[in-house]
Amino acid sequence: MSVHVKHPSVDQATPVRAPLRAVGRPPIAQAHGHHKPTSLVPGLVLTAAIAGAGFALRQLPGVGVFSPMILAIVIGIVFHNAVGTPARARAGVTFSLRKILRLAIILLGLQLTAQQVAEVGGTGIAVIALTLVGTFVFTTWLGRLLGVDRKLTQLIAAGTSICGASAVIATNTVTQAHDEDVAYAVACVTVFGSIAMFVYPLLPALLHLGPHAFGLWSGASIHEIAQVVAAAFQDGKQAGDFATIAKLSRVTMLAPTVVALGLMAARRARQHGHAHTQAKPPMPWFVLGFIALVGVNSVITVPTGAKQVIVLLTTFLLSMALAAMGLETDLAKLKAKGIKPFILGFSAFVFIAAFSLMLVKITR
Repeated sequence: MSVHVKHPSVDQATPVRAPLRAVGRPPIAQAHGHHKPTSLVPGLVLTAAIAGAGFALRQLPGVGVFSPMILAIVIGIVFHNAVGTPARARAGVTFSLRKILRLAIILLGLQLTAQQVAEVGGTGIAVIALTLVGTFVFTTWLGRLLGVDRKLTQLIAAGTSICGASAVIATNTVTQAHDEDVAYAVACVTVFGSIAMFVYPLLPALLHLGPHAFGLWSGASIHEIAQVVAAAFQDGKQAGDFATIAKLSRVTMLAPTVVALGLMAARRARQHGHAHTQAKPPMPWFVLGFIALVGVNSVITVPTGAKQVIVLLTTFLLSMALAAMGLETDLAKLKAKGIKPFILGFSAFVFIAAFSLMLVKITR
């Protein structure tokens, strides 16, 4: 048949019947039985190796003060920008950044109880909500003032005010920005969130913040969940636990924010006479898994030995996610669109840190 003659692996000079058995079956076997399952392996091996290196480096004198999560993202950033992330590892790196991160966040639920969750309280939720709204409004206002493209401004605003790269990707389901805008916004919030991850642990004593205040500040202002965890646990378990709850409370506000942006985009499209198909906003289902395990941990006593294994596993998975984040952080992208979007991202970063700190100070 002509379809086989045109197959790139068939020699045109060879009779058609001979190669049908040779070339017809392997592609099917490869597509259904080999290629897809193994495509994640190189990236998973790479992120796991970097996470392991983060654990190993902590054994060196003076390096033990840093968590393996922080070390993992540093190694990932250096590797990506100095060597380059292999193309065949992309799928596994993305899987680590998305799926493994969510699994790790779910497992964090086994380290918390309902009583600890209740400690956030109405005041803490108010601080988080006001910080989110204030940061988004400030960023969009400054973006217009600077002349930054509206869609890119919204992506940076969402990534800074809600939950980093995940919020950027979710927000783009309704903003429909160009791929390079999405890449820029992800790089922007990842870099500034990483800066916060390093700087925040140096500040609790200087700013006179107790564990709860520091945890609330971290959870309300640092960009990514993993960055919040890495920064806050540097100040102790109490601060880390509280920051995790605060951050996850902030993540739950992603869906209503995307819905609101979708409604705004639809109205803008109608005003310009364009048809608009609104994408369904994503639901952060992993938050529900986290809450479920918090409930389990509140009513069931997990044996000490098992809990230690779970804590170690969770930290390793978070380190893999941060390694993946580093492997997707292209520092050159921050220069690609000029200085104005960089100023916008930096200003949003400074604003959310200062504004949330003010609210924490007022309400503590």
